[in-house]
Amino acid sequence: MPFTQDIFYGVLAFFLLDMGMVAARRIKDMQKTGSFLIAFSIFMPVANAIIGIILAKLIGMSEGNALLFAVLCASASYIAVPAAMRMTVPEANPSLYVSMALALTFPFNIIIGIPLYFNIIKAIGV
Repeated sequence: MPFTQDIFYGVLAFFLLDMGMVAARRIKDMQKTGSFLIAFSIFMPVANAIIGIILAKLIGMSEGNALLFAVLCASASYIAVPAAMRMTVPEANPSLYVSMALALTFPFNIIIGIPLYFNIIKAIGV
């Protein structure tokens, strides 16, 4: 148990701290591509959620399951993708992909996305 559950939270905290520090060191790079990244991190989740809602309707999911599926389709993998990007593409700029996932897409999905996706689901009658 200490090696599978208890230690996980400490390692996760250090990982997130490290990712934040790496992104903070290069945050000025966000100014170069800021407007495109902001638009991408807002419109891409909505497009993915709509695709997810259509698929949920086609396979006959209930409203609740369709909403969960849409949220999963719309979300960036807030922990796994930054780690995968850092390991597989080390030259990628972490201030861009971490900022997009955690500072833009996540709050958008929580505040606007979930109610929007639910209203779309109700409107098309999933």
